[in-house]
Amino acid sequence: MPDRAKVTLEGVPETLLWNLHQRATEARRPDAVLHDPKAVELVDALDYPFADRFGAAGLGQWQALRARCFDDEVRRFLGEHPDGQVVALGEGLETQFWRVDNGSVRWLTVDLPETIELRARLLPDDPPRRRTLAGSALDEEWTRHADPTDGLLLSAQGLLMYFEPDQVHRLLAMCAERFPGATMVFDGVPPWFSRRTVEGRMKNAQGYQAPPMPWAVDAAEKDRIRAIPNIAELRDLRPPRGRGPWHGALFPLLNHLRPIRELGVTGLPVMAVRFAPSEQEHRRR
Repeated sequence: MPDRAKVTLEGVPETLLWNLHQRATEARRPDAVLHDPKAVELVDALDYPFADRFGAAGLGQWQALRARCFDDEVRRFLGEHPDGQVVALGEGLETQFWRVDNGSVRWLTVDLPETIELRARLLPDDPPRRRTLAGSALDEEWTRHADPTDGLLLSAQGLLMYFEPDQVHRLLAMCAERFPGATMVFDGVPPWFSRRTVEGRMKNAQGYQAPPMPWAVDAAEKDRIRAIPNIAELRDLRPPRGRGPWHGALFPLLNHLRPIRELGVTGLPVMAVRFAPSEQEHRRR
């Protein structure tokens, strides 16, 4: 691991540092809801003014519980497909592999070139099980590197909200067509949050402005996703119980109420879609 690696990112790629800051701050706590020593290691290795840029990591537990929501879905997948492949789209400096590795999973990270360059310095590939690929999730090229032979899970954590709605729908349609029977887990933001980012009203006290997030999730958008060809099922994923009266008691209770859950005040919407199996797979089942 290089010492104090200099990093300069802007726009959407810079959000990976915000996420890392939140996750690592939570992981440093003795009562952390997420065990993530790799995130702490990365923050300590980077020459970047996290606190000056992002302020205190007040959403650390919130972000950590979101990460655990994804982790739980990956572990569920690996329980059924221990030799399967996870394709992590727009992964940034997410350290999920080290949290869920079962010793046989194959992991492919797909991200923009500037992010892959940084990831290569800090988290170099370890083939054949862990590899990276530079490119956009919207580009079909990465699909040629996905291998559904032993099971395939697609993950898009903290990514789709930065796309336009029609781009999200095309991406889901492409995956549903190319990977029958696979699952994709992703998150979004509620409409009120999306509007604030698009209007430039998500700036913190340090002056950091969150990039626009034009894709929002509500009940109508979920219906549009379900209507995409070859989408067999859409499930809401609820974050696990956290620490304290809010995350440990009130939020889990409110998350049982769909209208409250979709407001995004108890955590950003996390969903999983299952793609319809091919006719051949359907006959095998």
